[in-house]
Amino acid sequence: MYAKVPIVRADIWKYFALAFPGVNSKPVSTDGTDLSGSVSKGSSVPVPPTPRSEREILQSANLKSFTFSDLKMATRNFRPDSVLGEGGFGSVFKGWIDEGSYAAAKPGTGVVVAVKRLNQDGFQGHREWLVSGSFFSLDSRASHVVYAKGPKWQCESQILACYNTKCCGSELSGAVLSPHLVKLVGYCLEDEHRLLVYEFMPRGSLENYLFRRGSYFQPLSWNLRLKVALGAAKGLAFLHSAETKVIYRDFKTSNILLDSNYNAKLSDFGLAKDGPTGDKSHVSTRVMGTYGYAAPEYLATGHLTAKNDVYSFGVVLLEMLSGRRAVDMNRPSGQHSLVEWAKPYLGNKREIFCVLDTRLKGRYSLDTAYKAANLAVRCLSKDPKFRPNMDKVVEELEQLQDSKETQSAR
Repeated sequence: MYAKVPIVRADIWKYFALAFPGVNSKPVSTDGTDLSGSVSKGSSVPVPPTPRSEREILQSANLKSFTFSDLKMATRNFRPDSVLGEGGFGSVFKGWIDEGSYAAAKPGTGVVVAVKRLNQDGFQGHREWLVSGSFFSLDSRASHVVYAKGPKWQCESQILACYNTKCCGSELSGAVLSPHLVKLVGYCLEDEHRLLVYEFMPRGSLENYLFRRGSYFQPLSWNLRLKVALGAAKGLAFLHSAETKVIYRDFKTSNILLDSNYNAKLSDFGLAKDGPTGDKSHVSTRVMGTYGYAAPEYLATGHLTAKNDVYSFGVVLLEMLSGRRAVDMNRPSGQHSLVEWAKPYLGNKREIFCVLDTRLKGRYSLDTAYKAANLAVRCLSKDPKFRPNMDKVVEELEQLQDSKETQSAR
């Protein structure tokens, strides 16, 4: 699905600036080359005296370091019946750790976690390992941007922005930047083994609730769909909020995970990319992502902006409204692309019911549904200038959730 190309990244260093306001810094590669462009005169540029290895960085972070034997025990030796899912990173296993010590626990005891084991042949896996470290690693002693370059990790340079932050009220004291991003608890870096340990999201992905049939996956109600859409939108808004935006680049239903209360959190940051800086309007990059979710201008030009994520959000919102996949070749001719099929109906309030998921059984306000559909249409505008930013999307979804029509449907 993804093109295998080498990556030269000077990404995510903006988190350093967020953590240490007033301190100027720029990314420098392992050979001392400036990767961030020009810096104004008189700016203070702390440069690490020697680049640290990924092991040194991760050991200094406020994350649990697991041994490979710990995680073998926690996941029952990575048994097939412990598999929660698979993706570009590799396989994800269900595991158990002690709540206090984080030591491996017997199955069914302690705290449940999700253990991602790197597929050593997988390109996205290497990338996600590095990027996840960028997003989530914490270093109480950090005073400069640091870099890692692993012997087997196909990345010429990688920035890890390490800084302190507070945990968002979980029994797991792992690192977290936002309640709408899945929390990273720890890692394993041992010999050739690369594993990430995340908080466990008991309800799995939004994809399951929208498209899988069965007694376990009951259709989401209208109010729950609004709740999930709002939570996912807040996750994207958080990523876009910094002065130098982070572009998620792979927003889709399978990457939106749900906790026991249907709170949505974004996962899988393997394709995340720093947004444009200075007077640049976009980042030029190889086209990567998932077919059906990528914005048309990105597919055509490789020009990446935060508005590409907004388009992807519009696709997911439309999937939530309709209960249909973005691309479904099993549908009749003319209905393979959800966006192309649905758009003619979305602008007419009398025809909106043609698109809405029949499993909702009419339990929604037509006015609210029309407003949600209108928001999806604007997110899907072919001209990115006409797409709202994610802060605006969050604002409108909050208004829909708080509307009298939605309240009365509860």
